[in-house]
Amino acid sequence: MIDNSNTTTEKFVSSEYIRNRFATIMSEMYKDEVPLYGELLDLVHDINDNVLSESTEVKEQLANTGEITRLNMERHGAIRLGKPYELFTMRRLFKVMGMFPVGYYDLATAGVPVHSTAFRAIENTALNQAPFRVFTSLLRLDLIDNEELRNNVENILESRQIFTKKALELIEKSEKEGGLNENDAETFVQEALETFRWHDTATVDYEMYEALLGQHRLIADVVAFKGPHINHLTPRTLDIDKVQASMEARNIPPKDNIEGPPTRKCPILLRQTSFKALTEKVIFKNDVGNGKTGEHKARFGEIEQRGAALTQKGLDLYNELLGKTRKAIGGSPTAENASEYNKLLAENFKVFPDNYKELHSEELAYFHYFTTERTTSIPKNKVYTKNDVNQLLEDGYLSIEPMVYEDFLPVSAAGIFASNLGTDDAKREYEGSSNQNLFEKDLGEPVYNLMKWYEDMQNETIEKCLAEINA
Repeated sequence: MIDNSNTTTEKFVSSEYIRNRFATIMSEMYKDEVPLYGELLDLVHDINDNVLSESTEVKEQLANTGEITRLNMERHGAIRLGKPYELFTMRRLFKVMGMFPVGYYDLATAGVPVHSTAFRAIENTALNQAPFRVFTSLLRLDLIDNEELRNNVENILESRQIFTKKALELIEKSEKEGGLNENDAETFVQEALETFRWHDTATVDYEMYEALLGQHRLIADVVAFKGPHINHLTPRTLDIDKVQASMEARNIPPKDNIEGPPTRKCPILLRQTSFKALTEKVIFKNDVGNGKTGEHKARFGEIEQRGAALTQKGLDLYNELLGKTRKAIGGSPTAENASEYNKLLAENFKVFPDNYKELHSEELAYFHYFTTERTTSIPKNKVYTKNDVNQLLEDGYLSIEPMVYEDFLPVSAAGIFASNLGTDDAKREYEGSSNQNLFEKDLGEPVYNLMKWYEDMQNETIEKCLAEINA
């Protein structure tokens, strides 16, 4: 991981090294803060081991795509920020770890007053070496309809600093010098971790907390604390249905329903479940100085199963079928209608092809392309181009594996939030248009276009195969 080349510059560690180190110590911190998370990790590891021992097909697929080595280190976290400065600086912090903003998500349409991006690596090799990603949301103050409360929120947020002085110094040093040495990287990781740590003392009094809560539970979580405590860390499972069915036996209380597509032979996009949010003791400010003790719910345990990334055509079909199902039951699924919802979802998704050959031929999903052993005998009477790819597949000179979906689903994120907190906030509707331009202005740079990223990754594997064949 460390560059030992003989140069006159300082020896820097790689961004993958820093990202892995940060993900590791954050996971340990969260395990200490939320013991059920450790139990969840053990459950997921056990189920993953069982799937790999029972399914040669799944094991070979993950080996071919390079994902098998990252499986048990895979995590995604989520944080919620309050003001543009925090988003701008968080982008700089994540860049030290080789993480960049990918995609724009407007959660206001799903009843949550934020817009978001996901910070992650953007090279396939880098993702497989260190797959850690953080879904990062910024509070939309324009969606707080109470003007007095909105002004109070602005003043509260204006007075807080969520980054340590040393973390800011090391971000600047990395930007100026092009990296960090091993000692600086370790200090940076420890200092950056402070931003994500839980604090049980609120920065507001109980009355203000209640006013924030009355607007939206998430607003209270963003505004009332010293910083954006990590509110969940999410391991990746190969069988989320088994996880859901096994949680109760380990005294992990599951949410009522798995978010995302139904159970399939060929998983697509992202399926998520979680254990319900912890009720945590909090000390609120008051005029006397003796803090009033209350309770807060925010942090929970999420699990995800990742499937094939869908093209825009595939995503449109997914959204159509999901929307049709939700409309039929009157909105988001609940504990009362979960069985009916899942039955209807499975029925509606029967029109969505459930084998990789059809997903490929109908251009519904993205794939990695590989040359096969047969390429040694391929006719050399022409230069092969992208126009020949389907024929090369049919003739056995190329093979494919699904490209894993590395990103997120706004409706699922809102569903997880609503169900594990036991709130109807996500049934709210916010007026106001999506505002990617404002988000990118606050961020300080454009986000990577989601569909283009997968298109580029797929084309990269095709070009590599064509280069081998034409060599």
